Amino acid sequence: MRILKVEQVVKFLRELFDSNALLQDLWVQGQISNVTRSTQGHYYFTLKERDSQLNCVLFRQAMDAAMVAPINGMAAIVHGRVTVYETRGVFQLVADLIQPEGVGKLHLQYEQLKQRLQREGLFDQARKRPLPKWPRRIGLVTSPTGAVLHDMVNVVRRKYPACHLILAPALVSGDQAAPSIVAALRALNESKLVQTIIVARGGGSLEELWPFNDERVARAIFGSRVPVVSAIGHETDVTIADLVADLRAPTPSIAAELAVPDLAAEMRKLRDYQARLEALVPARIDDLRSRLEALQGVLERNSPVARLRHDRERLLGLQASLRSAAEHAVALRRERVHGLERQLALMNPYATLERGYSITYGEDGHVLSSVAGIEAGDRLAIQMADGMVGAQATSGRTVPARA
Repeated sequence: MRILKVEQVVKFLRELFDSNALLQDLWVQGQISNVTRSTQGHYYFTLKERDSQLNCVLFRQAMDAAMVAPINGMAAIVHGRVTVYETRGVFQLVADLIQPEGVGKLHLQYEQLKQRLQREGLFDQARKRPLPKWPRRIGLVTSPTGAVLHDMVNVVRRKYPACHLILAPALVSGDQAAPSIVAALRALNESKLVQTIIVARGGGSLEELWPFNDERVARAIFGSRVPVVSAIGHETDVTIADLVADLRAPTPSIAAELAVPDLAAEMRKLRDYQARLEALVPARIDDLRSRLEALQGVLERNSPVARLRHDRERLLGLQASLRSAAEHAVALRRERVHGLERQLALMNPYATLERGYSITYGEDGHVLSSVAGIEAGDRLAIQMADGMVGAQATSGRTVPARA
């Protein structure tokens, strides 16, 4: 006899539940009761039918803004997976979708796929790409017959005739529509010819639009290397393809409007820019010319030639000042010399001789300025203006000075 531990039994049961494909993708119909909500935001409730009941949990992370919260007494259809809660040793349904009873199966499948793809990040706004401003070629995934293609062609021809349209024909309803749409998207991407893809079809019932709620179509749009615009059904119809696409348009015509620029409007803008440029350019040129002239003046004043010319003028000025100062100094010295010459002339004894005076020298050659000391018979020399004459004193006396 083999004895197992409780943990082994519970773990075995959990693995048994988790490995069962039916229990991992289960739709259960019943009435909700015993609803409680934890402080973390998780819902715990019981799904009952007659004498049977199933414990359920809806974790906060699985809640969607559009999902109905469990309410006591609600008849509902719940989707989820059955597993074992090891801590308490009970099995429970881990719900990821709750819809009131009476909602169609397609709608339930839509909500289930929507939640799953949303958790995977296929709807994230951060990954959505902007459309190119000037596409050269746009790929169209739609039916080759009908008004949808005609309307989009007319819009593009009217707004931006330079853009070429490449049709990848596809079925847009029926069981073979989803593989056809996926193949058309793959063909356009592999061609590497288009810059944008529009996936479009006209309005219809949920069943008719169902190919665009197919997971294969959603993943083909998500994997496109170029931006995808979806225009499925009417404005009130929101498909999985709309949620995955880079841009959703309410109608195919509006999708074409959004995918190309308005050439006439762009031309009007261009003419407006041209007019503004024609008004601004002359004023700008005048302003730049004034600035250039000012800078040229600064450059000329600071250029080596200007500095050399300035230094030459300064040197010439200094030379003139030096010459003037020198001439003035020479004139002053010349005048001084003349004054000294006049003084010297006045003091020159020979000039006095010219006026009839003479100088008498004694025998020893000294100038005699007095008769004192002259004896009779002394030999004298008398200097006159034109020469010397010898003389002999006959007497010596002092002549009284004139009054």
